Amino acid sequence: MNKEDNDILFNILNEEIDSNSIHNIRKNGEVISKHSTDEVNIVTKKDKPGIELNVKKGSKGEYVQIPVLLTTEGFNDTVYNDYNIQDDVLITIVAGCAIHNDCEITSMHSGIHTFNIGKNCKVKYIEKHYGCGQIDSNKVINTDTFINLGENSTLEIETIQISGVDKSIRKTNAVLENNSALDISEKLMTASNDEVISTYNINLKGENCKANLISRSIAKNNSFQDFISEMVGNNKCFGHIECDAIIMDNAKVSSTPKIIANSVESELTHEAAIGKINKDQLLKLQTLGLTKEEAEMEIIKGFMN
Repeated sequence: MNKEDNDILFNILNEEIDSNSIHNIRKNGEVISKHSTDEVNIVTKKDKPGIELNVKKGSKGEYVQIPVLLTTEGFNDTVYNDYNIQDDVLITIVAGCAIHNDCEITSMHSGIHTFNIGKNCKVKYIEKHYGCGQIDSNKVINTDTFINLGENSTLEIETIQISGVDKSIRKTNAVLENNSALDISEKLMTASNDEVISTYNINLKGENCKANLISRSIAKNNSFQDFISEMVGNNKCFGHIECDAIIMDNAKVSSTPKIIANSVESELTHEAAIGKINKDQLLKLQTLGLTKEEAEMEIIKGFMN
């Protein structure tokens, strides 16, 4: 990789990759660097593009980086990544995709991710999508995520998509077993003519399982966002959906949170809010010496955090 590649990757990792750390770097459809350990074995699939990330039972404190980089103009890439995490594991996985494209031909990355998480695990998954280039409407990132969360396990997901990704369809499906907990934090920012559709289907199958889904988004210019979520309680469980959006300029936002209780012991809640930047907050920051643009940025930062 050259300096430009490293700079682009830094936007999704916020750190550099050490050659001795556990990692798998994919660039333009090829694995260019990979390192495994006895605890975490990364296997390149032979029948289809992608990896199997196999985590040994009882592994504690492992940290894995698995970024994808597209820099060839008009390149289409699809990966099938399986995360096979055995019982009693504590691990952090940092993933994401960065696309640089300066031509009119679309570059697209599609990621199909399957999490098979055993019992008594604590897993954190961080995913960031980023696009850059001189032309709009030519960078597409789509994801399909399937989660099987074992008994007494916790999965925390931080998923971030910032402006620069022109089109995106994001789908997440999850099944939770007894006493498991799923915590998802989604942050989206769209500008120009960006379009993003974000869909969640969460099955609260097990007794005493919990799910918390929070989405924060900013829509600017002529962009469009569609948030669709369905949470189904099939047992004694707790689930909450919260989606808040700030809309600016000529953008459009749609939000459809749906909860279904198939058990009298299911406890499910949802809330949604779409609105513009508060004028009083804007004025207060401007009286402190900030320009309107600077004040808007401070409000947006606070909202997204």
